[in-house]
Amino acid sequence: MSEAPHEGSRNVAMRILGLELARVTERAAIAAARLRGQGNEKAADQAAVDAMREELNTLPVDGRVVIGEGERDEAPMLYIGEKLGRGGLAVDIAVDPLEGTTLCAKDMPGAIAVMAIAERGALLAAPDVYMQKIAVGPGYPAGVVDLDASPADNILALARAKGVRPHQITALVLDRPRHAGLVAEIRDTGAGVRLISDGDIAGIIFTASPEETGVDIYLGIGAAPEGVIAAAALRCTGGQMQGRLILDSAEKRRRAESMGITEPNRTYDLTDLARGDVIVAATGVTDGSLLRGVRFRPSVIETETVVYRSATGTIRRIRGERRRLDEGA
Repeated sequence: MSEAPHEGSRNVAMRILGLELARVTERAAIAAARLRGQGNEKAADQAAVDAMREELNTLPVDGRVVIGEGERDEAPMLYIGEKLGRGGLAVDIAVDPLEGTTLCAKDMPGAIAVMAIAERGALLAAPDVYMQKIAVGPGYPAGVVDLDASPADNILALARAKGVRPHQITALVLDRPRHAGLVAEIRDTGAGVRLISDGDIAGIIFTASPEETGVDIYLGIGAAPEGVIAAAALRCTGGQMQGRLILDSAEKRRRAESMGITEPNRTYDLTDLARGDVIVAATGVTDGSLLRGVRFRPSVIETETVVYRSATGTIRRIRGERRRLDEGA
């Protein structure tokens, strides 16, 4: 017998995992949603982490976390290097059990539970630092936007490629003081800016369907781990993305080097960040543009989940109901 699974069995295993991941993010979302509006970010994050870890350990995989919970916020962690699963297909795992901890704590729109899974070695093991990012959806010539071009040049190039005037382009940017100059330069072209308080994984995913979301391009600086997960989703939906780690201290460069990052100024494209067969699952915690939040009904808990897979280019939306057998359901 061969020790390594052949391509056919690997494909079947990944296809099955797509639905299994929906169960994982559903559990995390439900756990976090129980604490919506309570003002306790760490408690909500911890609940999502615990639920996600428990479900991941039931999967038939030899899993390794390459993107884990953030260190900057001293958050409860599914830590980088943690082994998960009960054995089987060797995979890399990227998790954000609760993207938008503040959104959940304040019961604001857009909090999600999200994770990605890929073949071993397929996801960039990014340190918990910031990343400069740019992303657009499918249907444009390769290289239509570039991280080294100015924001104005990128907006104008995208408008030309889309066949519209700049004022018909909308850029999505995290609402942070560091982006004041970026926002001003985008608006100087005539383009609109949609500001979000948190949730740049969903923000990058929005670029994949501008006719529905109204978002044409994502620009700015956000967390690197979330950049890898967003890139995994964009691999599945189509589009272009570039990212560059911001390693502006000796300690950050040391941490990056310990994770195999040998080119500190490298610009990563979409397939550098996430390659091979990638599956991404996300479940809404609070209502948002991407997903509906968890609903606690008298007898059932309702969830909405989206599952993406790069190998087949499929997007599946799952409306789930689970009976409330007890308060731990």
